Amino acid sequence: MPVRKTSTPATPRAPATRSGAGPGRWVLPPLVLFAIIAAVGAPYFLLPTAERLRSPLHVWFRPSGYIGQTTGLITFVGFLFMWLFPLRKKFRKAEYLGPVPRWLDVHIGVGLVLPLTGAIHAGFHVGGVIGLGYIAMLIVCASGVIGRYLYVRIPRGRSGVELGLGDVAAQQRALLGEIADATGLPVPEVQEALKVDTSPVRKGIVAAFLQMIRDDMERARVVRRLRKRLKARGSSAASLRKVSTLARRQMSLSQQARLLDVTQGIFRYWHAAHRPFAITAFIAVTIHVVVVVAVGATWF
Repeated sequence: MPVRKTSTPATPRAPATRSGAGPGRWVLPPLVLFAIIAAVGAPYFLLPTAERLRSPLHVWFRPSGYIGQTTGLITFVGFLFMWLFPLRKKFRKAEYLGPVPRWLDVHIGVGLVLPLTGAIHAGFHVGGVIGLGYIAMLIVCASGVIGRYLYVRIPRGRSGVELGLGDVAAQQRALLGEIADATGLPVPEVQEALKVDTSPVRKGIVAAFLQMIRDDMERARVVRRLRKRLKARGSSAASLRKVSTLARRQMSLSQQARLLDVTQGIFRYWHAAHRPFAITAFIAVTIHVVVVVAVGATWF
């Protein structure tokens, strides 16, 4: 009778999660581009309103000028695009549209660019209805950065769906196994090297934010210590980068699990405050665009 071969069960691997890289890598080029445009137009923007009419740059940088109105169109299209993210969240199972975390990064990246394009369009002089919209846009932009800071501190899968504590524990075990394989260290030794503070957190929004910042600083310290240790063992630069990424993710899961209830509560309050300002900004900008097109103050 043939002997049936048995295989040792493989160590479960951590599901793919967001890397936390954020929108910074791709949002920098457009920010630099529009910053250069603003610098070129600075001699015009620094003039009093009455003197701008006599400037040779007026035809380019006035709100209805070639550059002024182009940046206005970019701002309005960006506003329309921003509202696609809430729609994408409603169809979380539509994986062919791309992962929700990636949509969030694009959503925030566009939101960071819009205040600058809007300021160039308005000649850095806003008032009336569009002034209200611009103030609301600045508030939305600032709150969006805070919102992402909270969002990435809630453990999620690749699709953006929140993970339960059981899934978080499974990911932690899998990540410890990956780090052990990459470093050659025993799992208990890796676990001890990545040990972080998991003491209870005081209640309150301010206390929670302060703890998140302390956790960020603690992760950085632990990773530096681990890199120094592995570098002394002769680890390659590629191996150090991989282990650092895995270590940060593993420690983040430990810290996020401790703060999960508090973070979820703060995030719900943030969402309730973020949306009214976003709606206000959108309505103000839409009214502005409709009026401008109605009176024919366009170059196209």
